[in-house]
Amino acid sequence: MGTDGLLSRYGPEIADASEGEHVEAELKTCQVEAITSVCRTPEEVLTELTAMRAELSEAAVRRGLRILPSGCPVMPETEQQEITPNPRYLRMADWFGATVRSVATCGCHVHVGIPDRETGVRIINQTRPWLPVLLTITANSPFDGADTGYASWRYQEWSRWPSAGAPPLFSGLDEYESTVDSMLRCGALMDRAMIYWDIRLSERHPTVEFRISDVAVTATHATLFATLVRGLVAHALDTAAPPPQLPQTILRANLWRASREGLSGSALHPVTGEMTPVQSQLDDLVELLAPVLGEDLEFVKAGVAHLRERGTGAARQRAAYNRRGELIDVVDALTGK
Repeated sequence: MGTDGLLSRYGPEIADASEGEHVEAELKTCQVEAITSVCRTPEEVLTELTAMRAELSEAAVRRGLRILPSGCPVMPETEQQEITPNPRYLRMADWFGATVRSVATCGCHVHVGIPDRETGVRIINQTRPWLPVLLTITANSPFDGADTGYASWRYQEWSRWPSAGAPPLFSGLDEYESTVDSMLRCGALMDRAMIYWDIRLSERHPTVEFRISDVAVTATHATLFATLVRGLVAHALDTAAPPPQLPQTILRANLWRASREGLSGSALHPVTGEMTPVQSQLDDLVELLAPVLGEDLEFVKAGVAHLRERGTGAARQRAAYNRRGELIDVVDALTGK
């Protein structure tokens, strides 16, 4: 974005100028995607993300621009954002219309390696009830030209896609694959890469991919999210219990509540079904994962404590705005000005 807080069109140029393959252009020319290597510890994730954010920031500054780590644009945009001239993106814009043209959202995706796709479906079934808690701690998009009233407006915007949202409970890999095939046949997808569920099997890598998070306000927030995701996957592999039978309608309602209120709200507990503060649900999640987190447990505890002390991305954005009631103050706070 420019110094005025408005989005720029230099994402592809910044991606091309980066060394290696860890930065790519995205759907809109105002976006760039940073990609880590395969990491094995939270420290590796944090080191890579910190370095990549610094590299992108320096590349932007050289062009008189700034990198904004927010799930949605903050300032009101006067012009529609351009689509990156990639043949696939242009076909998407033609078929999906305003869903593509009017949205410029940024998320944080975490891949975890799996032995096979059948195991991946088992992981999806076991972990899907905890998606709302993950969304509350990563919410970082309260503004989109004005205060939306949501902690994660990105999640609401992204829900326009026909394949977005929480995945259903699958009986196994055959049902997963047949569901994707049916969505392809009806035209809700152009290709299998357009499965935009909050958790999905990757079509490019032997991984299960968690897509629930807004882009993180800091590298530390992103690393906490990644560590919790890996813990959830490890727990799913470790448990012999059947997957929770959480109805899709209830999970969808919980995700709306998580998107609306973030970490300060309440929702139906994924295990007990009782209305419970999300803060308590986060404690329960950490306790559930403690046996599989191992040496990462202290990192998670410290990250959760830091989150509560300093606030989520959404809370930080609103705090910056509330000082003077100026959106540019939010931009300045996010970009470190």
